[in-house]
Amino acid sequence: MKAMESPTQDPISVLLIQNQECVRFGLRLLIESKPQVEVVGEASSYSQALSVISQNPPDVILLDHEHGGDCGIDTIPDLLFAAKNARVLIFTGEWAPEAHYRAFGLGAMGLVFKTDSPDVLIKAIEKVHCGEAWIESVTMARLLREMWQGKIKAGEKLQSKPDRRNIHKLTVREQEVVALIGERLQNKQIADRLFVCEATVRHHLTSIYDKLNIKNRIELALYAYQHGLAKQPFLGGE
Repeated sequence: MKAMESPTQDPISVLLIQNQECVRFGLRLLIESKPQVEVVGEASSYSQALSVISQNPPDVILLDHEHGGDCGIDTIPDLLFAAKNARVLIFTGEWAPEAHYRAFGLGAMGLVFKTDSPDVLIKAIEKVHCGEAWIESVTMARLLREMWQGKIKAGEKLQSKPDRRNIHKLTVREQEVVALIGERLQNKQIADRLFVCEATVRHHLTSIYDKLNIKNRIELALYAYQHGLAKQPFLGGE
């Protein structure tokens, strides 16, 4: 009897938003050199991005917010509305903490620098596609340091006195999940640590976001560090 073949998983589809053709060409070559990802479209403007999304809805939108066109950070909610199952990954060449924080608040799931290795970019695409946040530890620590020093105006909400009523709404198990998010554990790792299934972890996160009025995993980690719900990472010096 012929052995049953295991189904192959469809590659992760990516939309590139960047207005420099040479840069897009290089990114396409890089991404499509990996069998697990593919580029389904390129855009140099907001209208082009919407056109691509309507024809080939992507899994991940790689957004270069510095490209100088009309498809910047403020368009993230509209892009996510148009591509309802997509995740946004910010592609950046400069350290702009206020802009990066704002991107997370608008729904971005990760941040990759142009100086990162190709393997980091591919891993980030895979992680955000799975619904996990992507921000490296050194970047998170630097973002926190900028917040503590009052350099991020968008972070004022987190620097204000916490609403203890909201924090007190968290169950003991939800507080454990928040603490593990602060350790940068992903859903499967949290599930293993708490001896529960991943679906239960996702359920806890949905409840936590609602109770704390938090939009995403990165904002939750920042909130947790600020309000003592998780151990702060080492911030170091400049």
